Amino acid sequence: MTLFPELIKNVLGESIIGRAQKEGLISLRCYNIRDWSEDKHRKTDDTPFGGGMGMVMTCQPIFDCFDALHREIPEGSRSRVIYMSPKGRHFTHDVARELSAYDDLIFLCGHYEGVDQRVIDELVDDEISIGDYVVTGGEIPACIVIDATSRLIDGVLASEECHMDESVASGILEYPQYTKPRSFRGLDVPEVLLSGDHKKIARWRLEQAVAITKERRPDLLLMHPEFEELLKPREKKRRKKTEDKQ
Repeated sequence: MTLFPELIKNVLGESIIGRAQKEGLISLRCYNIRDWSEDKHRKTDDTPFGGGMGMVMTCQPIFDCFDALHREIPEGSRSRVIYMSPKGRHFTHDVARELSAYDDLIFLCGHYEGVDQRVIDELVDDEISIGDYVVTGGEIPACIVIDATSRLIDGVLASEECHMDESVASGILEYPQYTKPRSFRGLDVPEVLLSGDHKKIARWRLEQAVAITKERRPDLLLMHPEFEELLKPREKKRRKKTEDKQ
């Protein structure tokens, strides 16, 4: 539910999410809230009671839009109504995984100073924020949530492994990636990646991922200490070799 349906369609009509729609793996419908406005100018906002800057989206067109939308949802469908709001819970990969279990997700995209609180009280199940900053409307945040959630639907990606090792999804940040050519402007691909030794490559990737996470997101390692634990056997062997040499 949005005032700018074309914005949503343009963002989510391309690449992987666009293909997923064409293949019938997910479906996206945009409802223009203005179409339900009873105002002769299709107005959807008004000044706030109590005074203040800006305009607030009014109840009537949103409620009527929701009623029409809700009639199209199959009976028994597990659905959730989400309002994109800086006051909502922070969006994470775990939240995306949680949302991917629903049959239908209904997003309400606010604009201006937001929507009348009665809409939130009566229609909304969940408020979600994509970060501690303010944007001009809920459309781009909704696209981000839809994109991240859709990737977890079976068949949208080539295989489950495509998102298992990615940054954050695995629990820590991802290791560096390289492709051809082997050497570019004096910059070479790490030799271990050319060795063909899959055990060494896996070890190198884990070491790199842990090091990057420790530097940039140490909070993730605090939540997932098991990754550092995996490196300890190798570190013990290195220390023993050093002691033996001495």
